[in-house]
Amino acid sequence: RLHRRASGLAAAPRHRLQEFLRQAHEIPRFKRKHAAQSYSLMRNGFTLREGQLALAKMKAPLDVRWSCALPGVPSSVTVSRDPAGRYFVSLLCEEDIAAHRLTDKVVAGDLGLSTFLTFADQRPSIEPPKFLAEMLHRVRRLSQALSRKAKGSKNRDKARRRLARLHARVADARKDFLHKLSTQLIRENQAVFMEDLCIKGLMRTNLARSIGDAAWGELLRQLAYKAKWYGRTYWQADRYFASSRTCHACGFKLRALPLSVREWTCPEGGVIHDRDKNAAKNILAAG
Repeated sequence: RLHRRASGLAAAPRHRLQEFLRQAHEIPRFKRKHAAQSYSLMRNGFTLREGQLALAKMKAPLDVRWSCALPGVPSSVTVSRDPAGRYFVSLLCEEDIAAHRLTDKVVAGDLGLSTFLTFADQRPSIEPPKFLAEMLHRVRRLSQALSRKAKGSKNRDKARRRLARLHARVADARKDFLHKLSTQLIRENQAVFMEDLCIKGLMRTNLARSIGDAAWGELLRQLAYKAKWYGRTYWQADRYFASSRTCHACGFKLRALPLSVREWTCPEGGVIHDRDKNAAKNILAAG
């Protein structure tokens, strides 16, 4: 929109053009849609023989370290490179996934920062794995070193790669933890009940870095598609469901419950509630 306005004012009087530039607080910049660079090839663009992958116009096959055996004949391949300089190959295959055995177990959880996931039953709560917080001192040091390098120099590119590799290490550890947790919950339970959070709104608060490190949205996304894969039931409570300030024993609802209050007593039943445990129990009952 700013570009079209600037083009229309090119032939206008000079004072109007200067007025427009004063109103444009931020000049638009061209950006890539994704941080990773990638390209895709269809079936006639690659060859797969005896575990070796050869792409079009390449004389020798790629040295690939396979993460798993291919379930079928791939229909396309995508080669990508992340900011850390690592190359990945993704092959698209069609596979029939068998549903897990039926079980009578259900689980409900409440997400948080003091405890990552609190369950409604007697299962122990999962402590928050602070992947970025534990590496924050190294991130700050490498970011400071990057800012001191001259733009366009080889030393700046080396410093950028070092910082990118550290961020990739943090992201890989977080993905590994979330995949293992979501797979375990789907495998062991017939139904999984969780809460629906406005994560975009929470990312505008002073807790944004901790919430981003916890990656609640990625866990909920993985639970949703894995439940569909393996024939499980996945349900999320309504976003405005007052799970924390409603007594699970008698149904009394508080008018307000600040985030700093971790325990509260029901004025009608006299039951002492742990904030997260009470919320998980209400989510279980609603589910």
